[in-house]
Amino acid sequence: MSTGYLVVVLATAVATGAIGAAAAARASFVRGFMTAVGVPDSWLPWLATAKLAGAAGLLVGIAYRPLGVAAAVGLVLYFTGAVAAHLRAHGYATIAFPATYLGLALASLVLTLA
Repeated sequence: MSTGYLVVVLATAVATGAIGAAAAARASFVRGFMTAVGVPDSWLPWLATAKLAGAAGLLVGIAYRPLGVAAAVGLVLYFTGAVAAHLRAHGYATIAFPATYLGLALASLVLTLA
């Protein structure tokens, strides 16, 4: 297990867990982004749960690699959908946020598979 793998996976888990917790707490900035891209407020608990589960899966995946792969794939799919939602809604001013999380998830997936 390399140091780079641990740093990237831990950074992804912390960042995703933090935004998942903010979504679970219904933070105004999260709700604002979601409203701006046309995501119904009723989806917030489900999306927060997906982020938190992905973050937890990455952490457990350090010890049990198949779970880490599944979590990373799930987060890549989740944040791909988030980027697509921003593009569809012409939310170019805020697309950097989901794109950054997508980059972290992709890096975690690549390093978990390596």
